[in-house]
Amino acid sequence: MNAFILTFTYFLLAIIVVLIGLVIFEWITTKYKDWEEIANDNQAVALSVAGKIVGICIILAFAIYHSVTIWETVIWGGYGVILQMIAYVLFELFTRKFSVQQKVKENNMAVGIISFAVSLGLAFVIGASIT
Repeated sequence: MNAFILTFTYFLLAIIVVLIGLVIFEWITTKYKDWEEIANDNQAVALSVAGKIVGICIILAFAIYHSVTIWETVIWGGYGVILQMIAYVLFELFTRKFSVQQKVKENNMAVGIISFAVSLGLAFVIGASIT
């Protein structure tokens, strides 16, 4: 029975961390509001948000694999989410020819796909580095 309770605890933890991460990402994206854009069928924003959700979950999965306690998972998961946010800001800074946020707001699917890939790819790198 303990395994069922532990699984449910990790499940709840993941939901909480994803929600907190999405709220913070919403604060970081100043040129649009994620859920308003998604409600208006902005598929580029939807891809970008999906990348953030999947990326956070990948990091949490690695944290669960490599942690002994739930608190250790929270610490590694939180640290990984912070690194994802830093990566998002750097992605915006390194694309000097255009604003990622502006292009995603304009429903530029190419930029939405790249944003999704950056979130996913770096989630694997961050997750793999958790020891």
